[in-house]
Amino acid sequence: MVKLTRRRYHRVLLGHPWVYRTEVEDIQGDFNPGDVVEVVDYRGRFVGRGYINPASQIIVRLLTREKGEKIDREFFRRRLMSAIDYRRRVVRHSNACRLVFAEADFLPALIVDRFGDYLSLQTLALGIDLYKETIVELLDELLNPAGIYERNDVSVRELEGLPLRTGFLKGPFNPVVEIEENGLRFLVDLAGGQKTGYFLDQRENRLALEGLARDARVLDCFCHTGTFSVYAARFGAREVLGIDVAGDALEMARENAARNGFDRVCTFREGNAFDELRDLDRAGERFELIILDPPAFTKSREALEGAIRGYKEINLRAMKLLPAGGFLVTCSCSYHMTESLFMEVLLDAARDVKRQLRLVEMRRQARDHPMLLASPETYYLKCFILQVW
Repeated sequence: MVKLTRRRYHRVLLGHPWVYRTEVEDIQGDFNPGDVVEVVDYRGRFVGRGYINPASQIIVRLLTREKGEKIDREFFRRRLMSAIDYRRRVVRHSNACRLVFAEADFLPALIVDRFGDYLSLQTLALGIDLYKETIVELLDELLNPAGIYERNDVSVRELEGLPLRTGFLKGPFNPVVEIEENGLRFLVDLAGGQKTGYFLDQRENRLALEGLARDARVLDCFCHTGTFSVYAARFGAREVLGIDVAGDALEMARENAARNGFDRVCTFREGNAFDELRDLDRAGERFELIILDPPAFTKSREALEGAIRGYKEINLRAMKLLPAGGFLVTCSCSYHMTESLFMEVLLDAARDVKRQLRLVEMRRQARDHPMLLASPETYYLKCFILQVW
């Protein structure tokens, strides 16, 4: 049993699923790391049950707040069925989505993405990793996928004392698969792509390019496998230049453009986006629409100051490349870069280059990445659409 401290504000009492080591007064009874334990407040009143890992800063991740609910195979079946049903209600015009979004689906540290007939899976904490075999069996029963691939090669597992590994959990199969999204087709590399193979969280934001891209010369920085680029071409861009530092991702971007019939509109160039933005400005290049979708510049509060500088730099450089009335679609997937802070960074960049910003729209992650309001960590993706004057 894990007992919370007496005189401390506890987010877990207000619905947050995590208990930190610093919030624990006492642990009673024997347990093994990964076991399900009971959490009580300082008066001994039941809070919830979850798995424990003393090696982690997050010592307990809650699975249930129902005192009599057992954590067994049937528990995971119910949770998975609930997650699958939710996606059937909110995902449209695509055979790819995030099926399980960890804490937001009340399955802490579990990520399951669907790509057509295939699944990609991550178990990012010790407690959920111990149930991996059960979860895979249930996913196979509920969905009968053609294959399941494990992408447990992310560094957060090392914080839990877990090894990094990838491989087939059901297969083998060719890990490069094709998906459909809003009438377009894209290749996804389940074994070698970023995250679990593809950025599903931007699906609905890519549709926001309609109207903005028409007849525009478009620059897509951090383009990865070219999805924003292909959408811009679909919505009538006259020319699209995609830039990314990863050559293998650009090869897939070229293939994605070609299979959708836009290989004459889209070109891709390998390079560092910071350097490329500076060089394009020096060359006098201009674009009517610029897309900035960088990787997370910070994954910790301690690195936030450097991330602020990075976000300001790329946005400042992009604003200089836009004519008056041009559009900037700029994103941050850093949780610590809050919505209000991101707006301050953009405004600061605009002041430095003596430009005015008009907010067209503020967007967030796709609906298959729901946000648990009691857990602000589940809200991470910010997408601002701005007109620059």
